Amino acid sequence: MKNMKKKALQLDAYALLFIVLFIVALLTYIIPAGSFQREMTESGTSIVIPESYERIEQHPVKFFDIFLSIQEGLIGASGMIFLVLIIGGTFHVIEKTGAIHSLIMKTIEKTKNKEWLLITIVAGLLSVLGGFGIVNISVIAFVPIGIRLAQGMKMDAIVGVAIMYLGAYSGFAIGFMDPIRTGFAQSIAQLPKFSGIEERLVLYGIIVLVTILYIIWYADRVKKNPEVSILRSNPFPKLEDSVQDESVNITLTHKLVILILALGIGLYIYGVFKYQWDTNEMAAMFLLIAIGAGIVARMGSNELVKTFVEGCKKIFYGAAIIGLARAIVIVMSDGQILDTIVHGIYTGIQFFPSTLGAIAMLIVNGLFNFIVSSGTAHAAIIMPIMSPLSDLMGISRQVAVQAYTMGDGFTNVINPLSGTLMAILAISGIPLGKWLRFALPLVLIWFVIGILFMIYAVATGWA
Repeated sequence: MKNMKKKALQLDAYALLFIVLFIVALLTYIIPAGSFQREMTESGTSIVIPESYERIEQHPVKFFDIFLSIQEGLIGASGMIFLVLIIGGTFHVIEKTGAIHSLIMKTIEKTKNKEWLLITIVAGLLSVLGGFGIVNISVIAFVPIGIRLAQGMKMDAIVGVAIMYLGAYSGFAIGFMDPIRTGFAQSIAQLPKFSGIEERLVLYGIIVLVTILYIIWYADRVKKNPEVSILRSNPFPKLEDSVQDESVNITLTHKLVILILALGIGLYIYGVFKYQWDTNEMAAMFLLIAIGAGIVARMGSNELVKTFVEGCKKIFYGAAIIGLARAIVIVMSDGQILDTIVHGIYTGIQFFPSTLGAIAMLIVNGLFNFIVSSGTAHAAIIMPIMSPLSDLMGISRQVAVQAYTMGDGFTNVINPLSGTLMAILAISGIPLGKWLRFALPLVLIWFVIGILFMIYAVATGWA
């Protein structure tokens, strides 16, 4: 039995998602098909109309269609897949210039024996950007830097990913000024945009503090005893070289390469905030960064292309997983069972008393994120149902909005259907099972805090 459990935990991510794909296809034969009517918002988003659910003819997914969905998933997720490949290629070019190595070693030299301070500053800054909704998908770009930073501090890749990813998503989960998730959900709930921000800022501070302390706790244990690392004997799966204790100088070339990288990422973040840039613009920006870094480092065109392609090859295995995760959503959509699941949620919790109802909303939104991992799609489907449901339960619609943002945000970091998570694991080389072993305790802590906040919000009549 122990060996069976160990094999299950070590199951390859492709195998795991393939099993889930078949289970979901089977469910299209069991769960009744159904549909809500939908209407278009001024922004062009389709949202469901409450009380419009009706049963429709069953749409079971046939055996051959399961395999068609994989191809469709790869096509549907192609933007994210190619973004991951391009980022991998770009950072391989940058690493070859020595700029990242020099920057990391100089940073560690300046903060020697104060790793906790470095972790706090970096994770805290990213949490602010996450809270504004500026950094979500774009956190992928920071992950390679975080991994090199963790390597320089003699920790492991999990620490590097956690500093950047969990740092950003601890703020993103609350979304105190996120126009895409919080703002959109409040508009559906007919609430003033960013109302209730004072309470959200307090909640944000608690979540970020707990997250940073959790990262520091794990990082300190690995620093003192590498044997306790979840990654064990292979602390940096995607890094072939090691960092030696050495005094380094940042040359003019290194400074120019770092400047190009910083300007590129900064310009992309500005574009997200100003022009709603997405994955395509991010991919284009990283292509420009790779070319700029190659020119500054005086790489020949052949060397630049060869180095870039080598970087793409290293992470192709993980990048393609994103398409398989998308296939699961396609099967569920083709089987017309998604709206039935939403209707079942509504029916199941509508008679809950107010406090239990608020807690149920949080948990339901967390679970629903495993079905619909896109934040805006999640809001468009669930918020038109949750808003009138909160009225029936006698709780504020503000509570319903926060249940959505926390439920969606908390489970993002453990959701294998999240393109962002799978992209980050692809870049870092961290197996899904080992990442879950690290992140699950923190997510449970987040949910405990979220539940306590729901109880407080209902008790105080937060509106």
